[in-house]
Amino acid sequence: MVRSRVGAYVALTKPRVIELLLVTTVPTMILAQGGFPSFGLVVATLLGGTAAAASANVFNCYLDRDIDEVMNRTKRRPLVTGEVTPRAALVFATVLGVLALVWFSWQVNAASAWLTFAAIAIYVVGYTMILKRRTPQNIVWGGIAGCMPVFIGWSAVTGSLSWAALALFLVIFFWTPPHYWPLSIKFRRDYAEAGVPMLPVVADNRKVAREMVLYTVAMIASSLALWPLAGMTWVYGLVALALGAWFLSSCVTMLRRANDPTRGKLGAMKVFHASITYLTLLFVAVAVDVFLPF
Repeated sequence: MVRSRVGAYVALTKPRVIELLLVTTVPTMILAQGGFPSFGLVVATLLGGTAAAASANVFNCYLDRDIDEVMNRTKRRPLVTGEVTPRAALVFATVLGVLALVWFSWQVNAASAWLTFAAIAIYVVGYTMILKRRTPQNIVWGGIAGCMPVFIGWSAVTGSLSWAALALFLVIFFWTPPHYWPLSIKFRRDYAEAGVPMLPVVADNRKVAREMVLYTVAMIASSLALWPLAGMTWVYGLVALALGAWFLSSCVTMLRRANDPTRGKLGAMKVFHASITYLTLLFVAVAVDVFLPF
């Protein structure tokens, strides 16, 4: 019984989403430090970041429980099944958020605490409450919240931001649409029935794929801008270019299939999974490049 209840609360935090956010934080801290930051600082930043992301995700589940009930993908979430009450979820989200802000202020620094507050506010208010149900551009601007771990990680080390941090921020900003829209294509019917105007709901596959290609090109440009801005080696430059070309090719293939269905299945989920691989490997390259002897 206790294990089931704990599992329900953990499910509200969307652990898989948090994992992806943390993947970008540690390499950013390594780049900002120019080496390994102190172990204590890394742990403190990851703990605070986990609590903050969990808070935002639980608020999201609380506010979206009506549409979660309609969508097949989300109808088994704890707030829909009744495993957790709305009041309990709201208290849980609030406590996590307050703890995250206090923790960052106490164990890290004020800059990272303020950026954490901004990340929670953008996701909960900007995306969930304002954008998600009103515009097809919801995930574009709401996705800013997912870029904030880069700023938080950088500021945790330096107490400030930089042009290199902005380049990393823009990589994730432009990566978010081609990452999320393929998933939206798969669950297009769910979003339509819930009245959520994701771009794949209001536009055909050709328009979605075209925009994915454009965002991917901007993402690649941002990743290459990091090369001179952070003084990266030629190894990072080649890896960023190769990874970008590989991911762009998957988006272009999707566009060709959208324009001509005889070429085969759209392959949206293949692009979705490729986007996760791309971001993970790019940030691994960011971390490794710092330690190269040339």
